[in-house]
Formats: sequence, structure tokens, C-alpha cells
Amino acid sequence: MVRREALVAYLDSYLDAGAGTDYGPNGLQVEGRAEIRRLVTGVSACVELFERAAAVGADAVLVHHGIFWRFTSPVLTGHQMRRVEVLLRSGMSLLGYHLPLDRHPEVGNNALAAHGLGLADLEPFAVHEGLAVGFRGRFPRAVPVADLLERCRALFAQEPLAFTSGPDPVSTLGVVSGGAQTELLQAIAAGLDAYLTGEASEWVMNVARENHIHYLACGHYATERLGVRALGERLAQEFQIEVEFIDVPNPV
Repeated sequence: MVRREALVAYLDSYLDAGAGTDYGPNGLQVEGRAEIRRLVTGVSACVELFERAAAVGADAVLVHHGIFWRFTSPVLTGHQMRRVEVLLRSGMSLLGYHLPLDRHPEVGNNALAAHGLGLADLEPFAVHEGLAVGFRGRFPRAVPVADLLERCRALFAQEPLAFTSGPDPVSTLGVVSGGAQTELLQAIAAGLDAYLTGEASEWVMNVARENHIHYLACGHYATERLGVRALGERLAQEFQIEVEFIDVPNPV
């Protein structure tokens, strides 16, 4: 068992949650039971995740995408009210960590993806409001494009949307999970062979082609499974609590 306040304090410190700015609050978003014995982790806050967490007896839910954002209304109506209602009815707390979980060098989405794809010599990459959120690296041996795509399929369990306009084989790659289309421009400026993120906007294809760089969109949700799952495993060891990852797959 861990006290809610102790768990939040640990996460705030371990993830350096106070550094930089974000699109929403990091940390405790909805207050539930004071003691946590069973924790559920998931990528994105939604009614399905909360109902499944309640069904397994969770005391708290830890997500990457919380329920409060700068671009959403602060009024609790509609789907927002239904989400909060499930939490309050079940007594579960909601904890959310967004950019701190993207940029973390151990359990972060981007560090884990870079290691999982076989990159070495990792360096922080893709500065967002003063802090790097991604990582770049070099393959110890250049990788044929076909092999890199297969590594993406295996790691993210999804077919990537790929604009393969760069060199073959690939020596260097930058990784920023989620919806980081504009960071392609930083990958180009850095002279990378390839850039990987979650999504692709319409303009991406031509910019990648014209700059002879591979662009791999491996899914916003899929590229952000890694961090929250690894963080949950760390918490299970650190506090000797039960932790379960619940997958609510999203093809985007």
C-alpha cells in the first residue's frame, strides 16, 4: 500500500513534472481514496478505461493523456462529466503525466522507443519551449529501410504510415512520440536520415520528399504505450503494489 500523497510526490520528483510548460496539468487530476493498493495504467483517459479499472478494483488510474487540457472547456458536462462521474463513484484517483513522460530518459516514450528500435549514442532532440522532448541516435550498423519498418511493426504493433524518401540504408533517426509532426523540421535541420512520430499532417509528405528524409508515423496511441506501461512496472517494484496496464487500442 502507498499513500496517495506519497505516490504523487514520488512521481512529481521522478518525472521532474514541474519542469517546463505543458498543455494541461501534470500530477493529481482527480482525488480519490487516500490509500492505493491497486493501480491501473493506461494511455488515454476515457470512460472505457475508467470502467475497466473500477471493475478490477483499482484505487487509482495513471495515464499519459489526462482529462484536463488548455484547449478544452473547464465545465464538467457531457463526456467530461461522465468520466469524472465514474472516478468519483468508484473512489479512484486520476493521475496524469504528459510531456514529463515523453522526455524521461529511463521510462519515457521516446527513450524506450529509441532503445527498442536499436539506436545507440542517444542524445536529447526536438526542443519544445526550452526542453527537449525526444531523442535522436545512430544505428550501430546502418539499417535497410525495409528492416526499420519491420522493427516499427514489431515494437508498436501497428502498420506505420511511411514516406520513404530518405537514404537506404538508414544511419540516423529522431524519435518524438505522439502528434509531433512539426518536429520534422528539426530533424531536417539536424541532418537526420529518418524521423519517427505518431501522426502525419497533410503537408508532411511533400516536405519529407523534398528534403530526402524518411517520415514514419507509427500511431499516436501506439508510440505512447511504452512509457506509462514501464512507469507502472517501476511503481510496482518501488511500492510493492499491484499494477495492471489496460489497453484501449486507438488506431490513430
